[in-house]
Amino acid sequence: MQAVTSQSAGPLRGTITVPGDKSVSHRALMLGGIAVGETRISGLLEGEDVLATAAAMRALGADIRRGEDGLWTVIGRGVGGLCEPDRVLDLGNSGTAVRLLMGLLATYPFATMFTGDASLNSRPMERVMAPLRLMGARFTARSGGRLPITVEGGELVVPIEYELPVASAQVKSAILFAGLNAPGQTIVIEPQPTRDHSERMLRHFGAEVISEDLSGGGKRITLSGQPELAGRAITVPADISSAAFPMAAALLVPGSDILLRNVGINPLRAGLLDTFREMGGRITLSNIRGEDGEPIADVRVEASALQGITVPASRAPSMIDEYPVLAVVAAMAEGTTHMPGLGELRVKESDRLAAMATGLAAAGVRVEETEDSLTVHGVGSASNVGIAGGNTICANLDHRIAMAYSVLGMVTARPVVIDDGSPIATSFPGYVDLMNGLGAKITVG
Repeated sequence: MQAVTSQSAGPLRGTITVPGDKSVSHRALMLGGIAVGETRISGLLEGEDVLATAAAMRALGADIRRGEDGLWTVIGRGVGGLCEPDRVLDLGNSGTAVRLLMGLLATYPFATMFTGDASLNSRPMERVMAPLRLMGARFTARSGGRLPITVEGGELVVPIEYELPVASAQVKSAILFAGLNAPGQTIVIEPQPTRDHSERMLRHFGAEVISEDLSGGGKRITLSGQPELAGRAITVPADISSAAFPMAAALLVPGSDILLRNVGINPLRAGLLDTFREMGGRITLSNIRGEDGEPIADVRVEASALQGITVPASRAPSMIDEYPVLAVVAAMAEGTTHMPGLGELRVKESDRLAAMATGLAAAGVRVEETEDSLTVHGVGSASNVGIAGGNTICANLDHRIAMAYSVLGMVTARPVVIDDGSPIATSFPGYVDLMNGLGAKITVG
């Protein structure tokens, strides 16, 4: 346990680069591990989640090394070339890693056991296992489809056409990764577009992936199986989900003006930018460009007077990880912010919907929580009342909950204490030092 205390801060100023994108980092290591030849990765997120993926891919036979210059090199084994691990693969806190690896290994004729920390082992995996069973995989799991889980590929690998019951980039990616080692075409139909890092990176490595827009707003993604993937150079953009925290703090703390370099602005991940702007946030993009299939920009954020809005439920897939910090921003906006379509937050690293409702209420914010929505009644940045704070938050091993409440503490009358900030390292190593370098007042211990 490592308590973190955040208190009222002066203006945040400076130029920063947040760590590399977690989603892109996981996929770069996995696809590099099944490509032929050398993959060179710059900007890889070196947080605990991604390091767990690197260790797992090494156990599966990939040669993965970090150079002194921070450049990572992966020598892959080719599609279908991974080997049976001689130990249980422990993915720590990373739901992305375990779900994608379950897909990647679902078509291999050997058994692999996955486990994680207490938080990951409590999370449901059945919606990933269900389509993979149709492809021939077999699973042994705890009740409720929870880890530890053993996956064993069947002798006959079958490509499938699968319609996702709920939009999920992780489930989609697991099916596509399984389809790499299957003959013919594997097809995934999603009801709403979800982040497409897997499709972009698969194309970058040489796979044939076709995405088609469907009437009603969904997508049909077709992967041609058993391609020969070739090692590539990959530059990982700065993670917009990590950038969300200094962005939110800069919007809220009066007089702030910060610049974030090289942020990934994939349109299926950048819903928070649209939301902040609709609330009145002063956000400017510059130096917009592409890097290895991913759009990138520098993002300037200035302190702003914000208004509450209703966030369209259809936007949730493009910003699902950012709702905790959005709820904090909503608490300081003028008027009411309504956030529907958030049922997915119940099954993240913690029940994030409950965590935000409970913690904000304890800090003195009026909130209403339903099974799949959160409504926050903001106090307004010009309010003389403000937000009391002075409470202690139980982060429940959830890095995004811990960071969201560290932002809240910057604008409350009394400090906010997070009971355990150690999970922050899973996605944002160096977070406290970076924020304090901008002018925040966050202490550890």
